[in-house]
Amino acid sequence: MADFFHRRGVSELPVTVEEGVDAFRARGWRIASGPVDAAAPDREPLLELRHVSHAYPGGPPVLRDLSLTIRPGEIIAILGQNGCGKTTLAKLMLGLLAPAEGQVLLRGAPIAGRPLAEVARAVGYVFQNPDHQLFAQTIGEEVAFGPRNLGVPADALPARVAETLAAVGLSGMEAHNPFLLTKGERQRVAVASILAAGPEVIILDEPTTGLDYRQQVEMMALVRRLHAAGRAIVLITHAMWLAAEYAHRCVVMAEGRILADGPSRAVFTDNEALARAGLRAPAITRLGQALGSAVLTVEELLARTEGR
Repeated sequence: MADFFHRRGVSELPVTVEEGVDAFRARGWRIASGPVDAAAPDREPLLELRHVSHAYPGGPPVLRDLSLTIRPGEIIAILGQNGCGKTTLAKLMLGLLAPAEGQVLLRGAPIAGRPLAEVARAVGYVFQNPDHQLFAQTIGEEVAFGPRNLGVPADALPARVAETLAAVGLSGMEAHNPFLLTKGERQRVAVASILAAGPEVIILDEPTTGLDYRQQVEMMALVRRLHAAGRAIVLITHAMWLAAEYAHRCVVMAEGRILADGPSRAVFTDNEALARAGLRAPAITRLGQALGSAVLTVEELLARTEGR
């Protein structure tokens, strides 16, 4: 919120939303009506979870009668506090866990009993900490590992690796040791190692955790490029600003259940669901609401604010 007022030339920056409302109104500013968000195309699902429940041995249920559909061309944010079931949900999508009840389907067919390699061709997962994912001594070896194990011919691997590294902004770095890179660069190597397998869905677990601002911007620019290339992106996060800025659709989870699922703008103004999940919309969104308008980002409010 402070960034908005700073960029509008306000010297004494408001700290609270209430102060922001007063500062906005005192200057006679108005918020112009915004564009209506386009409805998501009704495409055939890539990945579906139908009434799934899961509990670890000896423990309480982690997921409870949860249903979720992921379609091509979506950027979806799965939002919730630690322990709400987000990581378990991801493991079900990957076939690493089997639900106690319900089904997980990939392009309409159950993944139960299918080889993990088959699922990995369609669904990729990038760890929150890249050091839990990387193992090879060179970037080239790291990126080649997945496609090699999925049966890509050896003579085709160098081109596959080069193409993938170009996509993540690491061209020509095949011989570099990934463990000598910055965390942001290691994160991109981790993305490349998944991308090389050619998945249609990429799940990123807390993709900006531990990154400085510049690295966060670079990481999310990469996410947008992956999406523009036709992939569905699932962001597992509790960073509300990230979901507001990048996701088309948000899913709010608490205690193993989905409390809200819909376009980001609608979910971010569902204050009851957010409160039940222990979440709050970003300050800029709460400022917009207090002024009678559903706003997601600073850039949007800047573009829609009228008056000097």
